[in-house]
Amino acid sequence: MSNENLKKIESIFNEHQKTIQKLTLLIPQISEIAGLIKKTLHSGGKVLIFGNGGSASDSQHIAAEIVGRFVKERKGLPAIALTTDTSIITAVANDYGYEHIFSRQIEALCLKHDVVIGISTSGNSKNVIKGLEKANTLGAMTIGLTGGDGGLIKKIATHAIVVDSNETARIQEAHILIGHTICELIDEGQ
Repeated sequence: MSNENLKKIESIFNEHQKTIQKLTLLIPQISEIAGLIKKTLHSGGKVLIFGNGGSASDSQHIAAEIVGRFVKERKGLPAIALTTDTSIITAVANDYGYEHIFSRQIEALCLKHDVVIGISTSGNSKNVIKGLEKANTLGAMTIGLTGGDGGLIKKIATHAIVVDSNETARIQEAHILIGHTICELIDEGQ
């Protein structure tokens, strides 16, 4: 392996560590949000999660950990990733526009005692914003996972966790750590 590759890998790892270290400032906020999600699940509510691209994968990953289990053996809990039904996504995108693929599903599935999590590294994805806005109108608790300055999502979500980075890859790495942390805290409450 070339010395240039080794330096690049070291640089990536260093940036990752810096981003993750900054998350320690968000520990109280993450703890509060995990508690609110646990309360929702205990009272019969569900978690609805969505995002685009890598954030779509993250939403599916987090939903799978909630429904299945994370570490501790427990009963399944209700969570749905709104990124998985290609028939709904393509029909809504075709009939209403891509910016409505999540808001239409929220309109159909979300109840006021649910938690809705929108993931967008920029905080400005139109379809994620519209999904969170629809959830707000229904009275659900909304959580935005973003990066950079938080974008518009920081202003519209009930709670916004903003990763202090402008690099998409580092933000996504932090989002999955935050998701795993929340899932572990949910497990502990079961």
